[in-house]
Amino acid sequence: MKAISATLIATLGLAAAPTLAADPAVEAPIQQFITAFNKGDTAGAAATMAPRVSIIDEVAPFQWRGPDAFARWGAALAADSKTKGYSNESVTLGTPSRELVSGANAYVIVPATYSFTLKGVKMAEVSQITFTLMKVDTAWKITGWTWTGPEASVVK
Repeated sequence: MKAISATLIATLGLAAAPTLAADPAVEAPIQQFITAFNKGDTAGAAATMAPRVSIIDEVAPFQWRGPDAFARWGAALAADSKTKGYSNESVTLGTPSRELVSGANAYVIVPATYSFTLKGVKMAEVSQITFTLMKVDTAWKITGWTWTGPEASVVK
């Protein structure tokens, strides 16, 4: 009886576990966000966010939360880029290295490269972005992201 109970518990636990699967619907808002960011389309990028988003990035003050988090992050990023003299900024995404979906929630890790020019020198920061998403009505929305990686280096 104990063996049957243990097997049943293990089976139920596996059934409730998040699944690892590439889901174009989950990945769509991530790609839309980066595409809009690269075009300078703030409204398009903001449209991929849930009403309350949490952002962690390497730009001071390093974290933003709440209904206006995206706008405050964008302003901080723009000011930081201007102060440092960055231009031609863009982000390129790789294939997600991890994607977990559990009901209406998702967790996606994506390799990313932030490219820019600094005083005429091409730079790149090879990093990763970890996204959390939630299904809002019928669409996936980004509820948070964290940018993680080393400092940028000269592109050779």
